[in-house]
Amino acid sequence: MKILIVLTSMLLITASANATEQCSDLLNYQAAKLRSSETLDFCQSFQGKVVVVVNTASNCGYTPQFKGLEALYQKYKNKGLVVVGFPSNDFNQEFDAAEKTANVCYINYGVTFPVLEKSVVTGSSANAFFRKLNKISGKAPEWNFYKYLIGRDGQFIEAFASNVTPEQLESKIISLLSQK
Repeated sequence: MKILIVLTSMLLITASANATEQCSDLLNYQAAKLRSSETLDFCQSFQGKVVVVVNTASNCGYTPQFKGLEALYQKYKNKGLVVVGFPSNDFNQEFDAAEKTANVCYINYGVTFPVLEKSVVTGSSANAFFRKLNKISGKAPEWNFYKYLIGRDGQFIEAFASNVTPEQLESKIISLLSQK
């Protein structure tokens, strides 16, 4: 029995190490969820999925895009799509209080995809994920609701300006979801 437990433990450790090794550098990131004590591990949560990353703001003319982002998420989440929101006040359009940001996301727009605590997404003070993403893509967000597509392999695919609607991303998302 002891041998079986030891072997099982070794297999679990090896599987965990292999999963970590297979995670792309870009997805090697953890962040706190909005108004939650929960931390989101990108490798664990997003590995093998198509990811739409979007920097958000509650008081922006593009804020209604939450509705389209949520619709995409609902339509394709069971096929491997995840949307992740990064609230940011980089363009002076996000609340200071997380409670107000959460109300916009969860109550006003019914968002169920992961939304993280407010952070910086541009410049040298950007969070570690956006520093990597901005370097890899060569494109830092120019405004709120700038969008990035990441493939199932955890690699950056393409960046989209704020005025590109979630609906306009759908054909690219479908194409990426069809790749295994």
